[in-house]
Amino acid sequence: MVFDAGSTHTSLYMYRWPGNKENNTGVVSQMLVCDVDGDGISSYAQDPPGAGLSLRKCLESALAVVPANQQRETPVYLGATAGMRLLQLQNHTQSHQVLEQVTKVIQGYPFDFRGARILSGMEEGAYGWITINYLQESFIKYTFEGEWVSPKGRKIWGALDMGGSSTQIAFTPGQPVQDPASTLGPKLYGYQYEVYTHSYLCYGKEQAMRQLRVHLLKMSGSTRPVKHPCYHLGYNLTLTLGDLYDSPCVARPVTFNPASEVTFTGTSEPLRCLNQMKNIMNLTACSLAPDCGFNGVYQPPVSGNFFAFSTYYYTFDFLGLAPQSSLSQATTTIDTFCKRTWDSLKAEYSEKDKYLRDYCASANYIMTVLLDGYKFNQTWGNIYFQRQVADTDINWTLGYMLNLTNLIPSERPLVVTGVQHGQWAAEVFFIAFAVFLSLLVLAILLLWNPGGNTTSDAITL
Repeated sequence: MVFDAGSTHTSLYMYRWPGNKENNTGVVSQMLVCDVDGDGISSYAQDPPGAGLSLRKCLESALAVVPANQQRETPVYLGATAGMRLLQLQNHTQSHQVLEQVTKVIQGYPFDFRGARILSGMEEGAYGWITINYLQESFIKYTFEGEWVSPKGRKIWGALDMGGSSTQIAFTPGQPVQDPASTLGPKLYGYQYEVYTHSYLCYGKEQAMRQLRVHLLKMSGSTRPVKHPCYHLGYNLTLTLGDLYDSPCVARPVTFNPASEVTFTGTSEPLRCLNQMKNIMNLTACSLAPDCGFNGVYQPPVSGNFFAFSTYYYTFDFLGLAPQSSLSQATTTIDTFCKRTWDSLKAEYSEKDKYLRDYCASANYIMTVLLDGYKFNQTWGNIYFQRQVADTDINWTLGYMLNLTNLIPSERPLVVTGVQHGQWAAEVFFIAFAVFLSLLVLAILLLWNPGGNTTSDAITL
């Protein structure tokens, strides 16, 4: 079991595999997904015990699913991502206290708890890449005959992940990498891979939206309310300055009143929205030009096909653009949606959808990241916006679990059969005995010649 402690929410994923796996390799399937109530554990900075208590519902669900005789040997991990990375930057003590409390609660259950930790951005990207290629059987394939084989024409997929506080890209480049620090070299099933991966902290969807609001406020001068081109006409959002600047991802004014309020009012201007997105990232700096993503980060040209999941998928699925759409269709659909008024959206969709106000902004942000940042302009058709592969959610948790439980060995399995040794030996003996018995019967029939008749009673083979 793996808790994905993200910046906006926490989910528990449970996986299972056959107990008779050969060479630490098993066919893994997703058994349970449980969404924890409330926000991510980083939101409990002022109430660390609350972070632990929030996990109880899903732990109880796990107790009901895992057989009692297997609970003590079922590993449980908790991995925290960008939300906790930001909290660690803001207040190391608070982040430590939150991890202590979730540890305390999980240890109170009869599972094999193996720790709670904060993942680095590079790890998060790499584990997402492993998840996708494991599910696509890109590393090794389990055949119908029960054998593990290396797939012919090995097709390795790239991973595009966007959470609330960070966004990751990971893929195998088609050319030599100029910055070795940006790559990992995992050896999986005897094959060495070179994986480029980078995580942009503060550029997940929620933090990007915060950066945009701060930028719009700064550009507005003394004009109030502040016009927001990505919000729909008729929508208003009022925040305190304390809430607006409550993140290390934005620069605070030297002096400001945290209790003062600012209102953002929607104007339904998709073109201006798209242009404003380019102001929250640096699209010009590049020390190794033209091989850059954004903010001056080195990135080799994108290569191969990609799965875009998490916020990428949820946004494009809502707009009817998943799993694939042409670039022109995506652009037109987003433009049309963003021009709608807030009243028209409320009439068609549930106002209870807490993300409804942000789909326009999210879609334009995604387009900016993919086209201006990662440079998918000529390879847009290589992106697949999906939530699952093989009935399993795409995220970093499966890759993390596979790594920590050694389910992906560095060397290729020496024994490729999916049959246990004892069963294999019994089957070989049975086949050999059957062949021997057949030959014995055949020999008897050839030697036996009743009545001495050598013609009418001859055996035709």
